[in-house]
Amino acid sequence: MKMTFRWFGSKDDSVTLEQIRQIPGSPGVVGTLPDIPAGELWPKERIAALKKEIHDAGLEIEVIESVNIHDSIKTGEPERDRCIDNYIATIKTLSEYGIKVICYNFMPVFDWTRTNLYKPLGDGSTALSYEQDEVNKINPENIAETIAKGAKGYSLPGWEPSRMGRLKELFAAYKNITEEALAANLKYFLQAVIPVCEKYDVKMAIHPDDPPWGIFGLPRIVKNAADIERLLALVDSPYNGLTLCSGCFGANPQNDIPAMIRRFGKRIHFAHVRNVKVHSPGNFNEVSHLSSDGSLDLYEIMKAYYDTGFTGYMRPDHGRMIWGEEGRPGYGLYDRALGIAYLNGLWEAIVKANRR
Repeated sequence: MKMTFRWFGSKDDSVTLEQIRQIPGSPGVVGTLPDIPAGELWPKERIAALKKEIHDAGLEIEVIESVNIHDSIKTGEPERDRCIDNYIATIKTLSEYGIKVICYNFMPVFDWTRTNLYKPLGDGSTALSYEQDEVNKINPENIAETIAKGAKGYSLPGWEPSRMGRLKELFAAYKNITEEALAANLKYFLQAVIPVCEKYDVKMAIHPDDPPWGIFGLPRIVKNAADIERLLALVDSPYNGLTLCSGCFGANPQNDIPAMIRRFGKRIHFAHVRNVKVHSPGNFNEVSHLSSDGSLDLYEIMKAYYDTGFTGYMRPDHGRMIWGEEGRPGYGLYDRALGIAYLNGLWEAIVKANRR
C-alpha cells in the first residue's frame, strides 16, 4: 500500500507541499492540472513542471486525479474522437513522467454533489453533507446563476468551471442518454485508451458516482457492485480498473465495502478511504475517519485491503474543517492529516497481527 495526499497545485490549494511532507507516512502526492479544460491536451511542459515542483519538495507523484472526460465522450457526439485523441496523447506524456494511475469519473454534467459544504457537527467542526429533500428543491439549470450571485455552498471543488455556463445545453445533450447509452459510450472510450495504457503502463481507475444514485434525472453507471462488474467487463484488462471510494459507495448502506474490496481487489488501483454517517436513505454527512464517528468500519475496510494483497495507492478522502482552518471544502490539511495517521495506524496493527 502506498499512502498519498491529494494536492491541487500551488495556485489553487491552501495546503503546501512543505506541509504535506511533514505528515508521517505520506510520501506521495496525487496531483492535477485543474485549469486545463476537459478534452484538451495536457502540455508536456506543464506536466514536467508539476513533477519537478513536487520532486523538489522531497515528494513523489505517480497518480493523477483527474484527467477529466469531455462531455462529448459521455454523450457520443462527433467531437469525442478529437477529445479521445488528446486523452491518448496525454496518457503517453504522463507515462514519460512516471505516472502509473489516472483517476477519472464518468458522471454527467456534475462531479460529486453535496447540499451543504459547512454542516456544523457536535464537536464544533464542519463537514460536507447531502440531503435529498434539498436536492429535490434545486433547479440544476439555475445553479450557474446562483453561483454568479455569490451564493455560498453551490460551487463544489470537483465541478468544472467551463461547464457552469452551459448547463441548459448540457442537460439537453443528456436528455436521451440512458444508462445503457452512457455505458456504451464509456466502452467506446475505454476501447480506444486501454490498449495505449497497456503499452505505456498507465492504469485507468474510474471513480464511483457520488452520491451513488441518480440525481437531476441524469444517468449514473458506477453506483454498486453490479455496475462495477459491468464496467470491468466492457474492456477486460487489468488496466481498466477502479478507484474504490469507501465514503462514496458507503452513502448507500446496501453497498458492503469490505465485500466489494475482496470481490474486485485485483482491479482496484486507487483507494479513497473515508467515513460517512448515514442518517436515512438519501441523507448523510461526512465525519472524521474514526470508525466510531460514522457508519463504516474502517478497520474492516483496511483489513480487506490487506487480505487481498493491495499494493496500490491510497489516500484519505474528504476531511472536516477543524481548528479554525479555512480552505477548499473537504480538502483542508488538518483532518486529512489525522486521517493518514489513523489509516497508517490501522494498517500497521493489521500487518503486525498477521505476522504472529
